[in-house]
Amino acid sequence: MTTDTAIHLAQQALDVAVRLSLPLLAVALVVGLVIGVFQAATQIQEMTLVMVPKLAAMAIVAVLAGPWMLDQLVGYTAQLYREIPNLVR
Repeated sequence: MTTDTAIHLAQQALDVAVRLSLPLLAVALVVGLVIGVFQAATQIQEMTLVMVPKLAAMAIVAVLAGPWMLDQLVGYTAQLYREIPNLVR
């Protein structure tokens, strides 16, 4: 296996990791921003006001996007297993 091949595999792995984490991170960002604006407007500074809605929203997105995320991960793993004979040469 050459250095270029190793870099390509690492790049693919990072790409899959970013695609899998993007829905959860985006929801956490949006919910955190909305709650932050609400806290600034009402001057309520309670930490549980941020964490509970953010965790609930992330759980909902994980349930809804879970099949897609699993499909992406299984597809990448299957592609990687198919490429093993070519990588060993």
